[in-house]
Amino acid sequence: MDPAARARFEELLGWSFQDDEVLAQALSHRSWCAEHTEDAPNERLEFLGDSVLGLVVTDHIYRHYPAHREGELAKVRASVVNAEVLAEIAVEIELGPCLRLGKGEDSSGGREKPSILADAMEAVFAAVYLDGGLEAAWSVVMRLLEDRIGEAATGPGGDDYKTRLQELAAQRFVKLPRYHVRDEGPDHAKRFFATVLLDGEPFGEGIGGSKKQAEQAAARAAWQRVVDAESRVASTVGADDA
Repeated sequence: MDPAARARFEELLGWSFQDDEVLAQALSHRSWCAEHTEDAPNERLEFLGDSVLGLVVTDHIYRHYPAHREGELAKVRASVVNAEVLAEIAVEIELGPCLRLGKGEDSSGGREKPSILADAMEAVFAAVYLDGGLEAAWSVVMRLLEDRIGEAATGPGGDDYKTRLQELAAQRFVKLPRYHVRDEGPDHAKRFFATVLLDGEPFGEGIGGSKKQAEQAAARAAWQRVVDAESRVASTVGADDA
C-alpha cells in the first residue's frame, strides 16, 4: 500500500492502525487473494463489521431518541446502515486507493465499485474494533455517521432536502428546482459540486462524495435560505403591526 494513500485514509478515518495484518486483510478483496493465496480475503471481517456497525448505530439511536418507537428507530438505522451510505463514506475517506485488488478487478474500475467499497468499509470497521477495541470502533463509526443519523432522525423526509425543497418551491416559486452538478478529481477521489436554481436563480450550493450527496447539500442550503427569508419577513410584519 502506498504510504501516502494510507496516511490520508487513516487521517480521514480517524484511526491509525497498530496491527498492519488486520488492516491488510480488511483491504484484501477476494480477487487479490485469488492471485495471492497466502492472503485471506476481507469477507470474514465484513461479517464482523456488519455487527459492530449495527450495534453502535442501534445503541446510539436507542439512547438519543427516546421518543422514537421501534418502527421509527428501525427506519433511522436502515437509512444509514446500508450499502449506498457505506460506499459514500468509503469515497469520502479515500478508501479506494488503499484496496488490494486482483489485476482484472483493478483494471475494470474495482476501486470505484460501490459494492466493493461498501463491503470493504464494513471490514474496516471490524479491523478498527480488533485493533483498538469497541471504544475505538464506536468513535470511528460515530465520527463518520453521526451527522447522517441526526438528519435521518428528524422525522419523515428529514434527511431528504430535495423533496422538502421541491414541496416548498411548488408553493413559493413558478418553477421547480433545477440542479447543476460538476465534478473534480480522479475517479477514486472524485468530489461533486452542486448548485440548485429556483426560478433560474442560484439559491444553494453543496459539496459531496457523490452526485446525490452534493445535490442534497445544495437543496438543504436553499431550503434553509427560503425558510430564513420567510421568517425575517414574518418578524418584520409582526413588528410593524405592533
